Amino acid sequence: MSRAADPLRKYKAKRNFALTPEPAEGGTESTHARQFVVQKHWATRLHYDVRLELDGAMKSWAVPKGPSYDRQVKRMAVHVEDHPISYNSFEGTIPPKQYGAGKVVIWDKGTWTPIGDPHKGYQDGDLKFELHGYKLRGKWVLVRIKSKEEKQNAWLLIKERDAYERPSAEFSVVDEFPDSVADLPMPEPAEEAAAGPAATSAPAKKKRAGTRGSMPAGAVEAEMPQKLSPLLATLVDAPPPRPSEWVYEIKFDGYRMLARIDASHGVSLITRNGHDWSSRLPHLVKALARMKLKPGWLDGEIVVLAESGRTDFQALQNAFESARTQGIELFLFDVPYYDGHDLRRVPLVERREFLRGLLAKAPAGIRLSEAFDAPPKDIIASACKLGLEGIIGKRKESGYSSRRSTDWIKLKCSQRQEFVIGGYTDPKGSRIGIGSLLLGVHDDQGELVYAGKVGTGFNERSLADMHQRLQKIAIDQRPFKNKTEDERNAHWVKPTLVAEVTYSEWTGGGHIRHGVFQALRTDKPARAIVREKPVHLADADTGQQQPIAHTLPPTLKVTNPERVIDPKSGVTKIELVRFYGLVAPLMMEHLKGRPVSIVRAPTGITGELFFQKHLDKGSMPGIRQLDPAIWPGHEQMLEVATPEGLLSAAQMNVIEFHTWNAVKTATGKPDRMTFDLDPGEGVAWPAVQQGAEVVRVFLNELGLASFCKTSGGKGLHVVVPLRKHHDWDTVKDFSEAIVRHLARTLPKMFVAKSGPRNRVGKIFIDYLRNGFGATTVCAWSARSRPGLGVSVPVEWAEVQHLASGAQWTVRNIHTRLDKGNEPWKDYAKSAQGIGPAMKMLGFRG
Repeated sequence: MSRAADPLRKYKAKRNFALTPEPAEGGTESTHARQFVVQKHWATRLHYDVRLELDGAMKSWAVPKGPSYDRQVKRMAVHVEDHPISYNSFEGTIPPKQYGAGKVVIWDKGTWTPIGDPHKGYQDGDLKFELHGYKLRGKWVLVRIKSKEEKQNAWLLIKERDAYERPSAEFSVVDEFPDSVADLPMPEPAEEAAAGPAATSAPAKKKRAGTRGSMPAGAVEAEMPQKLSPLLATLVDAPPPRPSEWVYEIKFDGYRMLARIDASHGVSLITRNGHDWSSRLPHLVKALARMKLKPGWLDGEIVVLAESGRTDFQALQNAFESARTQGIELFLFDVPYYDGHDLRRVPLVERREFLRGLLAKAPAGIRLSEAFDAPPKDIIASACKLGLEGIIGKRKESGYSSRRSTDWIKLKCSQRQEFVIGGYTDPKGSRIGIGSLLLGVHDDQGELVYAGKVGTGFNERSLADMHQRLQKIAIDQRPFKNKTEDERNAHWVKPTLVAEVTYSEWTGGGHIRHGVFQALRTDKPARAIVREKPVHLADADTGQQQPIAHTLPPTLKVTNPERVIDPKSGVTKIELVRFYGLVAPLMMEHLKGRPVSIVRAPTGITGELFFQKHLDKGSMPGIRQLDPAIWPGHEQMLEVATPEGLLSAAQMNVIEFHTWNAVKTATGKPDRMTFDLDPGEGVAWPAVQQGAEVVRVFLNELGLASFCKTSGGKGLHVVVPLRKHHDWDTVKDFSEAIVRHLARTLPKMFVAKSGPRNRVGKIFIDYLRNGFGATTVCAWSARSRPGLGVSVPVEWAEVQHLASGAQWTVRNIHTRLDKGNEPWKDYAKSAQGIGPAMKMLGFRG
């Protein structure tokens, strides 16, 4: 196939390189695998530019909605001019009035492999290929749409059948992965299991793994971090499907320990919480030092082995208490960093073999945690028969990340976890010290809730020792937010001690049965102790061939996912659930600590809507009921306590979330004042924009800073953050005084009376939102109106450029996530008193 004399002729003709930062030309043609890049481009409309290297240039297609892993979804791809290979690294902003003006980020990158002859496929309009990127993987095809027009620039981007395909109702790659990958190294074609943050420099040269001094393929050169948090395993209720994808290790009954080898400071032993225990374990420090390892981080667990070969947690504790720690051993099972390389993206099985090579001649006290590649049911059965705590499962192809992950799972032989000690009872009969420990766990709000008691598992020595410890931290008031069983005989203590307890089950009331005390834990902070709930790894969750996360928690079951809730946009229930999963991190900033009301649409927005301030029946995980004292005589109010609450509410057909102008800890004094600009019949959008600006200017004259957000409907909301100085009546009456002043001053623009007749051709500024019990739709909430608009925080400078109060919708919200809550970054520190403003307006209250 002959090449054009200058494939970049059209590209250059469209751009003024004296003004745009885009490269004019350049870039080296790949000698091995061809490059691809997908750039997220906020031009007139957000779109994704897919570029494939071919014949010394980047063949380019603009895909308005971005790629989809669903084979049934065919994305329009408009063929555009070739770009230089150097464009692959371009990320920046194209100036206004220039071609393609707007922000550009590198959304994905990697290499591509043609399936068949790429020149023929491109010429025939049927280009098949395989992608090896961070977000896009597997087989795809670009198909030209046959057209009578000569240009024929309309193509379709379609996912081909392979292990990576996912239905759109379950997964949306553009929504779940909105960020840039510019700082990540170029992934290699063979890297199918990249996971965790990557380093910023080039991959290491491939060497044979498993011998000391070699470096596995996929490791990248990187500076070793000063601190490292370990990967934490997730408790599951059963072994996952496809056992061939997993290896299993014994679950040690000890303390998690990271070893840091540093050229300047030698060997340090660091707990999972970042505490240096080197001085407590000098024999292990010396043993590691004798191995003459290169700088790096090693992950493992310290234990004491009993004569039976089992790990003995009580013996481990006794060793520390007696300062006789020589019998403590360190079992190592991972190596995230070593010798100037980041190995976190190297598959687990390769990291293990590399670690095995490092430990080939390890001295006494340093061991490799062996893995068992056998059916998990057999391994767990053997472990339980031997009296072990359980086993740890690890995906063979998984990376290493500093968080709790389902790539590592815990399967326990018995119910066992940590609890916070909040009190104790007196002993009875001949028993000494204490009767039972009163235990608790923290709920979603971080409050300590009573979880039962434990009175067995002690001997005389441990009872006396426990009593002595508890007396030193005695307090007068109950640390639990709920009552215990026998408070008259209880002694309360400061909730700082952590006990590990085995038990048979949890009761429906949230208490444990048949508890047996095992030991005190000093390696875990009390504030981190919560009820550990096992999750179920569904079949779809185990396929880690693709580096794809999922917004929805595995325990959430969405019923009728394909039911259309808005006929105008065609948005389905699963799309709404996924929308709330997407905006949850942003929305929780506005929901935190506030009473909330919800709008439910059981049959969609065209059916009957229900406005609720309390729960009718059942419960929604992540939604909690507040103290009845907030509104005496009224049913308990609600709060969205965790992001899961948004998803479980959406599953229960909730569309809107409305919040109070006060937080739950100070419901008597509002911390904001809200003005809802609601246009009447005949009011054009430009008048609403002008009206909001007038309100802002007037508030400024009163010395009040204000913030704006779209309503998701027809209007705009102006919000004034307040110090909690005044009661509801004062704030409401003052807001009414402001509105009446504006209505008197500009009677042709504003009206202070509600009702359709009063606001024909005018904007009603709704101040009634400032009354006790009144609510306003929360930022990032969807609206139950045709199109499903979303309330979004905006900068004042943006207001004059908005197209409507529903400019962002459930369907296009991904175009705004890049900005997030940035327009309101100064909101919290702008809280102000209204005393001077009331005097200026002549308001006496």
